[in-house]
Amino acid sequence: MKELSLNILDILENSVHAGATRIHLTLQEYLETKDFLGFRIEDNGIGMDQAMVDSLFDPFTTTSTTKTVGLGLPLLKQEAEMCHGGCELESQPGVGTKVSFWFQHTHIDRPPLGDIVSTVLMMYAIHSDIEFIFTHEVDNNSFEISTSELKEVFQDVPINNPKILQGLETFLLENKNQLYGGKHYG
Repeated sequence: MKELSLNILDILENSVHAGATRIHLTLQEYLETKDFLGFRIEDNGIGMDQAMVDSLFDPFTTTSTTKTVGLGLPLLKQEAEMCHGGCELESQPGVGTKVSFWFQHTHIDRPPLGDIVSTVLMMYAIHSDIEFIFTHEVDNNSFEISTSELKEVFQDVPINNPKILQGLETFLLENKNQLYGGKHYG
């Protein structure tokens, strides 16, 4: 995929298909000190046994019933490693899965982050019944927003209401701009 945000969305959807009722996406960027861009997705889905975990980075392994290859994770792992990064995947049946990818932020071959705001909005819009937490960290600053916080604020109005989503988009963009100090990074 051309943008990391699309890879992230794909992994988030995998968590949904694994029956997760709680998903936490953490995006970490260390621009000034570590030259690091990484993301971690943790869920409480059905999890996987070690044999499945060991085979996930094989392109001919997929849990899909409609395709015979799964190129997403193997290609993303290859991209991360080419950009002086890597990945980790931990899973336990009945407990959930945690997957992490990281890259050298300034590496010339690192895919752009892309539209992470739209990725997050998509999760809130389509899967409003799932507890979804988004944390974005840039150097020493961060913000976090969760489905439970939104439901508490908006009470009887569904969080996938178009007006709520429009306000959420503004909130996410404003917080992203504050984290970057008005500078553009991708």
